[in-house]
Amino acid sequence: MTTPLLRALTERHGLPLVDASSVDAFLTPAAGESPHAVLFFTGDPSQRAETADVAAVLPEILAAFSGRLRGAVVTREAEAGLKSRFHVFVLPSLVVTRGLDPVCVLPKILDWSEYREKIEVGLDPAAPALVAGKGPKIEITHSHSPSLDSTTGA
Repeated sequence: MTTPLLRALTERHGLPLVDASSVDAFLTPAAGESPHAVLFFTGDPSQRAETADVAAVLPEILAAFSGRLRGAVVTREAEAGLKSRFHVFVLPSLVVTRGLDPVCVLPKILDWSEYREKIEVGLDPAAPALVAGKGPKIEITHSHSPSLDSTTGA
């Protein structure tokens, strides 16, 4: 499902739709383009009211960071497969990248000042790329206790 605001991002504002096969090409800047981009993970607009709010703010963000930040919308079909790569745990989210690497994730709708501040930090060439965790912090295992035997009830 799409909404008029999401359609406007692609039709009126010219943001491309990206999926797993095209996201790397979009994130790799052409000559003269900024290495920084923002990906919009929308989630289902019918279930997430904030999607429309983020869609309304995104063109303003791109205008405020004109020449320093490019934008694209991740297709709904590709979101599940790309969320872990870009550290998206909440939908909707904006992901600021430098080249192929995510540098910050902005979940849900934020105050304008928070967008400005967090994106500015993400645009800093020294901003560290987000890295995946090193596996679970706690490992849960199941073992059978020999003292409890289901056949004897003991």
